[in-house]
Amino acid sequence: MAELTNLLEEALESWEGVRSGAIAELRNIPANQWDFRPAEGVRSVQELAIHILEVAMMMTGELTRKDTNLKRAPWPKLLDMHAAAAYRLKSRKEVLDFMRKQLNDGVKKFRAAGELHMLQLMERFDAKFGTRLAWLQHGIAQEEYHRGQLTVYARILGIEPALTKLIRGV
Repeated sequence: MAELTNLLEEALESWEGVRSGAIAELRNIPANQWDFRPAEGVRSVQELAIHILEVAMMMTGELTRKDTNLKRAPWPKLLDMHAAAAYRLKSRKEVLDFMRKQLNDGVKKFRAAGELHMLQLMERFDAKFGTRLAWLQHGIAQEEYHRGQLTVYARILGIEPALTKLIRGV
């Protein structure tokens, strides 16, 4: 982790913490439970992990471009443009390994783009303007939201969530 010298580094530190937490929650759910879904029409554990990746890959790809455009294609197609590698993952190990790799690659791309690039305005999905950095924070919040879903999945499965174990010192 780099020293927190600017707003981008602070955001990247946050993303690293959130991703580590999501990985911990996913590791906490046994491989034979990764097809669990709490209700019909809801993502399974594995589908939720892939969704975290697809959004992070789209976010990284778009926000580090000179011509960021979240409207370059409809939402599902935009995800497909960036996340093909995530859709090919099959096993729990492949998904967990790729989550670490994607984070490392994403952090490198954001650092290469630089803080000034991330402070530039872009048009959001809602046609309002905001900085790329603010949208990165939105992506981090989305990932934390899904981490919370994973803790609920764990509780339904009768598994103590990884964060709870960490707090209890287990």
